[in-house]
Amino acid sequence: MRKWVNRFGRHFADCIKRDRPTAADKWHLDEVVVPINGVKQWLWRAVDANGDVLDILVQPRRNAKAAKRFLARLIARFGKPRVVVTDKLRSYIKPIRALAPEADHRAHKGLNNRIEGSHRPTRKREKVMGRFKSIRQTQRFLVAHDQINTMFRPRRYRLSTVSYRHARSDAFNLWHGYALEMTA
Repeated sequence: MRKWVNRFGRHFADCIKRDRPTAADKWHLDEVVVPINGVKQWLWRAVDANGDVLDILVQPRRNAKAAKRFLARLIARFGKPRVVVTDKLRSYIKPIRALAPEADHRAHKGLNNRIEGSHRPTRKREKVMGRFKSIRQTQRFLVAHDQINTMFRPRRYRLSTVSYRHARSDAFNLWHGYALEMTA
């Protein structure tokens, strides 16, 4: 799996990002601890209102400087958000005020459930892979994994059976097109 991601994952993730509709202006930000070689690292993740993963960043710290670095990276790529939803981590307050002062910052534990659910596929894959080995490999893998996972796992609870089959069929057609793009 790791070798596949190193060789092809970046291409597929870039194609999916390129063809994806623009991100919603309501973002959910969260961080989760990920042990890498026995050392605690923090996986910062941003999800838009539609549940699509905007970006991830693996960092050794969970402070305002780390939050600012992650938020600056998001704003540079997607523009400023209208609403930012976070948990009650106080490290978000200053970076949001500095980088997106007009954004409505909502810090509440219950509002951030959308992103808490997006950590689940990462945890599942981490367990199957036997934990992550390095920060660089974790970053590289999760950037590709999150995009591909979003494409191939549409939100089943929102779709009828026929719609779900069409969504899966469309995903496989897109995948085939991306594979042809790579060989061309």
